[in-house]
Amino acid sequence: MNWIDQLNQSIEYIESNLDKTIDMQAISRIAGCSPYHYQRMFSLISEITLGEYIRKRRLTMAAYELQNSGASVMETALKYGYDSPTAFARAFSKFHGVTPRQAKKAGVSLKTYSKISFEMAVKGREELRYRIEKKQDFRLVGIKETVYNDGINNFIRVPKMWEEARERGMIEDIFKLSNGKLWGVMGALTNYTQDTVDYYIAAASDETVPEGMAELYVEEGLWVIFPCYGRESIQPVWKRIYGEWFPGSGYEHSGGVEIEWYSDGDLDAEDYLTEIWIPIKEIKTWNSQKQF
Repeated sequence: MNWIDQLNQSIEYIESNLDKTIDMQAISRIAGCSPYHYQRMFSLISEITLGEYIRKRRLTMAAYELQNSGASVMETALKYGYDSPTAFARAFSKFHGVTPRQAKKAGVSLKTYSKISFEMAVKGREELRYRIEKKQDFRLVGIKETVYNDGINNFIRVPKMWEEARERGMIEDIFKLSNGKLWGVMGALTNYTQDTVDYYIAAASDETVPEGMAELYVEEGLWVIFPCYGRESIQPVWKRIYGEWFPGSGYEHSGGVEIEWYSDGDLDAEDYLTEIWIPIKEIKTWNSQKQF
């Protein structure tokens, strides 16, 4: 079974359990990766978080049932994982634009969110450059914020965070904290949940943590590093890493901190260098013949 088949089988599992408890461990076993890696991979490839996908699919199915099965609002709410009709009605109205009771009437306009299907697209592409390095443990010091991780707000809030830090002169302050071999300013992502992620603008440092800042310890380990040229290339490279590199690499995400490293140069230059650092580990049961 290849990687695309495994992803599609994980979707089939989700679909068959929309009216039950969905076990993340079961999903990741089907996909052949860790729960952490699956959620990151899912959101980057599909451009929607796993939690949001499941929520929209459940609300789609709930609308079908209210219109066609004669089930009560209470029964439907409980079936699709809502603790009360009030919580269900709030979520349903936000998605469909009408209340669950209104949805039972003929002729009411409702929304649907279709089941995702993954396909292998063969296209002419530039090569994706990378290197694998072992790094000793290090400590980051900088500013931290917990960001809502829905594939939309995080892409708005993180750039805003950088803009605010520049306006307050904090980027220069953070850069001055850098006093080890890993010089420069970094953006670090850690503590992923289905809804949030902690984001740091920081530098590798052994200095005392200044007031208003935070520290983050990064464990020793193996990293895959991808160079990006021009700031606009960063997000497309992230997507290619999860959609192209990981599936056939023989490695999986170790679950540690992800880092974007920024060079000291012209941010607007087409050749401005950044790097994406991802902590990895070998897949013990990986077989290259299964990937192709």
